Amino acid sequence: MKRLFITTILTAALATPALADQQIGSVVTNFRLTGSDTVVVQRFDDPKVPNVSCYASFAHTGGIAGDIGVATDPSEFALNCIATGPVTIPADLPQKEQVDAISASFLVKHFVLTRLVDTDKNTLIYLLISTKILHGSPANAVSAVAATASPDANKP
Repeated sequence: MKRLFITTILTAALATPALADQQIGSVVTNFRLTGSDTVVVQRFDDPKVPNVSCYASFAHTGGIAGDIGVATDPSEFALNCIATGPVTIPADLPQKEQVDAISASFLVKHFVLTRLVDTDKNTLIYLLISTKILHGSPANAVSAVAATASPDANKP
């Protein structure tokens, strides 16, 4: 029993994405005795733009191979970014910058979250892509967060 507990703890540690800010939860989509398939929801907080959080959902393959991190998870995911308070785009913010990344399978595929700035619309665009190429292009998802208008923006 003790060995099973230690194996379970090590498996969970290996299956946890490396750089994700916080795992919010998961839902079982396919029950297996050796470890169920799930959809995992993660939150990524933008380290350079206060009050912006992105929520991403990822398919996670269960079973023994999935639990030890050698199964390839499907390149299926979704992204939604929200303002949790007033959003101001810092003047020195790069036009394009990687915000975060997580490993989806052992040395094979990663998901990369990149921030783009639309200066014309005063909006931040977040693009989540899979590094695994499917049918000639990576799977991707996009979400946008409008910056809060400054009080001087509406003055003539």
